[in-house]
Amino acid sequence: MGRTREDEEPPLTEVRLDVWLDVSCLFPTRSQAAIACAGGKVDLNGRAAAAHRLVRTGDRLEITFPRGRRTFLVKGLAERHVKKSDARSLVEETTPPLAPEVLEARRLERLLAPRDDGGGRPTKKERRQRERARGW
Repeated sequence: MGRTREDEEPPLTEVRLDVWLDVSCLFPTRSQAAIACAGGKVDLNGRAAAAHRLVRTGDRLEITFPRGRRTFLVKGLAERHVKKSDARSLVEETTPPLAPEVLEARRLERLLAPRDDGGGRPTKKERRQRERARGW
């Protein structure tokens, strides 16, 4: 009862945008991809894209993430989840690299940002810094 040529599906020519964003691992879930599309965070070929838009090989995507805008090129199509290594072959990032000044500024922001773990007890290092600031 093996598969015959009649059982094989024809190659994909287009896939829903929200499905492709999920399968290509650009978003963790399809619903998050749909929310990003509805919020205007995803552009397909230079125009705002709804979740139901169809993606084809060669299309250009621009996605706004919390850390900035990134551009991608659609290299392949899939509408079912595949291995992560195969999913990476579906997309090619074409975002130009950041300037060294921007990278250094981000590094400094991370170092100087206060610890935000929801409060709680300060660490020993933080207690000593507070004591020094108070003059103890």
